[in-house]
Amino acid sequence: MENNTVPKHLYFYAVGLSYKKADAVIRGEFSLDAKAKTKVLEQAKLEGIESLIVTSTCNRTEIYGFAEHPFQLIKLICENSNGSVEAFQKVGFVYKNQEAVNHMFRVGTGLDSQILGDFEIISQIKTSFNESKSLDLINTFLDRLINAVIQASKKIKTDTEISSGATSVSFASVQYIIRNVENIGNKNILLFGTGKIGRNTCENLVKHTKNEHITLINRTKDKAEKLAGKLNLIVKDYSELHLELQKADVVVVATGAQNPTIDKAILNLKKPMLILDLSIPKNVHENVKDLEGVSLIHMDHLSQMTDETLEKRKSHIPAAEAIIEEIKEEFLTWTKARKFAPTIHALKEKLNSIKEGELNFQRKKISNFDEEQAELISNRIIQKITNHFANHLKDDNTMVDESIEWIEKIFQIETVSK
Repeated sequence: MENNTVPKHLYFYAVGLSYKKADAVIRGEFSLDAKAKTKVLEQAKLEGIESLIVTSTCNRTEIYGFAEHPFQLIKLICENSNGSVEAFQKVGFVYKNQEAVNHMFRVGTGLDSQILGDFEIISQIKTSFNESKSLDLINTFLDRLINAVIQASKKIKTDTEISSGATSVSFASVQYIIRNVENIGNKNILLFGTGKIGRNTCENLVKHTKNEHITLINRTKDKAEKLAGKLNLIVKDYSELHLELQKADVVVVATGAQNPTIDKAILNLKKPMLILDLSIPKNVHENVKDLEGVSLIHMDHLSQMTDETLEKRKSHIPAAEAIIEEIKEEFLTWTKARKFAPTIHALKEKLNSIKEGELNFQRKKISNFDEEQAELISNRIIQKITNHFANHLKDDNTMVDESIEWIEKIFQIETVSK
């Protein structure tokens, strides 16, 4: 019985949303915590998606992976977050094949970060890569691509000054506090949440304000105590949050909660207060601004701050882009050769099959058929034809996936899924 099954063609996609089009509220709706990210991977495996990674930070939620259609990946984000497909269509992006590769390089090297040169994202990509690998969801292409991005990130950090100076969300928040709060060294500062951004903010506060009135609160007290021990700070129980809020002049919130943990109901203030919310989703309710003297600043506002350090970083973008192009070119050379080699091999086999059929026909038809001469000529013709196709596929202007699909269709050949 003839097999009419059409081989599926998978494409490499980057789908997601970022600070560029989605504000903090929308990013919060699409945010994926550690459990949700694991669920995405498990669901992907059940749905037959063979290779992907998922990242979700304060600035972006993205999936890089292989699918027949990008909606297969978009669906994974929407079904495991509070985001909807309708909202995604308004603010999300879809990149395919080469565009998806370009996007991952820019994201992983800090060129697409909300604050230029912030390299936090590469550690997120590494973590996502390791989790996907543990579930056998990394194919050779994605393995090679992620390692190329990591290589580019390291080289840019080493060979350029695009990450020089301490410009990050945590540093920007401390600079904002210093510029907007008089006598900061004598003010009471409360840091709620000691995750990565919280830790970095705390270290910057200690370093740049010389303040000795910094109190830490975290749901898990031992994490706060570890950080406080290094920096010689005060730690309070989570149950004392409402009391410590009354004492504070400046509050920095950097928790991973999915809903607001601070609102005007727990603030009973008779003095000004500056609140910085560095969380995604937002952890401070907008209603705190109803209270007189309370100022609420979110990380999106902080990221718009520009200073001399950031301006200096911009001058190093061309050098960083040159490094990306160099490493990306090596990756593309590898992936093109790997991608079209099975097609060229299958084409050669097909042409040899046609040759054998024709030679058999001619043997019967021609009495003095020159077997050796016919074999030599036909082999040279087959080699020249396959060389033409190989050179076409190697050309930088060739759309490799489309060309492979065309060759397979015309010559009725089937190769192993790429």
